[in-house]
Parts: sequence; C-alpha cells; structure tokens
Amino acid sequence: MKKHFIYQIIGAFILAIIVGVIFGDNSKYVQPLGDLFLRLIKFIIVPLILSTIVVGVTGAGDVKKLGRLGGKTITYYLVTSFIAISLGILAGIIFSPGTGTDLNVESTTTEVNETEGVIQTLLNIVPTNPIESLMTGDMLQIIFFAIFLGIGITLVGEKAIPVQRFFDGLAEVMYKITGIVMKLVPLGIFGLLTPIVGAYGLSVLMPLMKLIIAMLVACIVHAGVVYSVAVKSLGKMNPLQFFKGIFPAATVAFSTCSSSGTLPVTMKNTEENLGVSKETSSFVLPLGATINMDGTAIYQGISVMFIAQYFGTGLTFAQLLTVALVATLASIGTAGVPGAGLIMLTMVLTAVNLPLEGIALIAGIDRILDMMRTSVNIVGDASAAVVVEQSERKYDSVAS
Repeated sequence: MKKHFIYQIIGAFILAIIVGVIFGDNSKYVQPLGDLFLRLIKFIIVPLILSTIVVGVTGAGDVKKLGRLGGKTITYYLVTSFIAISLGILAGIIFSPGTGTDLNVESTTTEVNETEGVIQTLLNIVPTNPIESLMTGDMLQIIFFAIFLGIGITLVGEKAIPVQRFFDGLAEVMYKITGIVMKLVPLGIFGLLTPIVGAYGLSVLMPLMKLIIAMLVACIVHAGVVYSVAVKSLGKMNPLQFFKGIFPAATVAFSTCSSSGTLPVTMKNTEENLGVSKETSSFVLPLGATINMDGTAIYQGISVMFIAQYFGTGLTFAQLLTVALVATLASIGTAGVPGAGLIMLTMVLTAVNLPLEGIALIAGIDRILDMMRTSVNIVGDASAAVVVEQSERKYDSVAS
C-alpha cells in the first residue's frame, strides 16, 4: 500500500484524537461517517468471503492439499492462541491490575448473553440452511458452506468448470469493489474514533489505567516476539517488512474493532505488501477472521486475573490451566465483531467459578481494550498467511 495512504491513516488518527478531546460529546456528530464506512464493509463482506474461499479451495487443486492447508492453519492458530492467553495471565500476575482498584460494581451494568458449550458451538458450524446463513452473515457457517462448495466443484471436475468460473469472476469483482471501499478508510477511521475519544476522554481511563497498560504491554510483546519469531523463522520474512506491510489493516482493526470487518483490508495488504498468493490468503485469512483470536485470548487472561484480584480470589494452577484451555477452544466460536470478547469472557469466568458481576468492572473500557485485541487478531491472521505460504512453497519445491 502506498506511503501516502499510510500517512492519511495516521493523520486521521491524530485528527480524531484532537477533535474528540476538544469537542467532547459533540464529537458524536461525525459518527455517520464511521457508520457509512461500516455499512460499506458489511456490504462487501459476505460475497467476498464466499467467493474467495470457494476460489481458494478450488485453487488448491485437490482435497489432499486442502487438508494440508487447513491442518497447518488451524494448528498455527491454536498454538498462538494458547501462547497468547498464557501471556495474558502472566501480564495479569505481573501488573496485578485488580489490586487497589476503587470501582463500584453496582454502579455499572451490562447485559451479556449466555455462551454455548464447545460441543454445541462446533455443531453450529454446520448450517441447516446455507441461504439463511448468507442472509444473516453467520461467518462460521458461510465458511463451512464455501469450503464444501469448493470441494464439490473440485471433485466434480470438468462439468463444474462453469460454476468455478462464476466464483472466479465474482471474486475478481469483489476485489475491485473492495479497492473502492478501501479508499474511504481514513474517513471511516475519523468517524469511528472521534466519538469514542469524545465520549470517554480520560475520566474513564484513569481508574483502570493499570489494566489498559497491562493489555497494551501484553499485546506488544505477543506481536513483537511471537509473530516476529514466526514470520522470521517459519515465514522467512523480515519482521519489519511484515509489520510495515500489515500496518494499514491493523489500523483499520483498531478503529472498527472487527476482525471480519477488517478482512478486505487484511487480504489486500497480505497479498500486495507481503507477497502471499490469493490461493493461500483466500483460505487462511477468512478462517482466521473467525477462529483466530490471539488478542482476545490475551484479553481473557488479563481480565480473569483482574476480576480475581478485585474480588480477592486466588486461582490455582489447575484453574489457570482451565482458563487457558477454555479460552483457546472458545475462540473458535467467537464472532469477529465488536464486543464479542466480552461475551466470550462469561464462559471463561464460569469455568473457574468467578463472579460474572466482574464483567461490569471492565465494561466501561471494553471498547478501548477491544481496539487493541482486534489489532493483534488481524496481525496474527497475516502472520499465519505468511507462514503457511512459505510452508506451501517449500512443499511444492520438494515435491517437484
């Protein structure tokens, strides 16, 4: 992505902070700009995911290669998610954000939906009506449908070539539309970030600054160490080149708090800036936007420690291990939309018998934490694409 575009994004960030601080609550009047950008993202996301995954699966050429791609991708996501939540727990222990926090739980309320069990979450991946899944935007079910549609086209062979060409054409059309929408990214960032700065200011941040700092440090360490090591050793790429290439997508993720919503930018950056093939990116990235939640995993670890410390509850090693395992598995069913991590937190708290009232403690700053964790999620998706791409290139060279 061109340098001037990155400068526009940075400028939008700085301007949003300045306008938000100066105008306060009146900053809400620029919210329609952000809403427009989000609507445009939602407008392209379903046909983009459907077409690109079908193209990615059919481009694999055979089911064995598809299985190899899927195995590498899911293994990478699960391993990094487990590392992420372990890092979050460690950050919670080191920073102890819940000790000495003077907050009134009763004064803050939040409504959180019940989360389903892991088994039911896995069953829900299979759509009973694919058309309904497309209409409601259920990403896991859309991905399942697209993968099997691609497998079916591959197995049928020559007779299914017209269907394959249709999805190839649709994918190319969606790439063009995505390019048009992406030109509005700086405007969208300004419209989304300014009202948040105006509404929250510094008043809501100060009492929970230790939690915010712990989250920020853990995210930086995870991205700077885990992803750097992964792309350097497994992806054979300079980490600086990697972070520079994915920076625009991470910035959009920071503003939108949506892994799914940022997907078009992630795909564009990964292909154009990081040299990942469409075949790999169209499979790895949509899957990652749905099941790879490293930033959310860090958030779970820190939030559990924060709530336990606030209520004076000590957690045993077995309970900490339970937190790590449950959060890693629960990330599979967490939607890549704003606030999903807060819902996921209920499952983790229930698993170790911590009071759900603790969610009210961090609900006020959840949007700020959401910005950080979504950016890490996106960078993690891109790192997986780089690693899988290099692995496939190595496999192809050995096979030939």
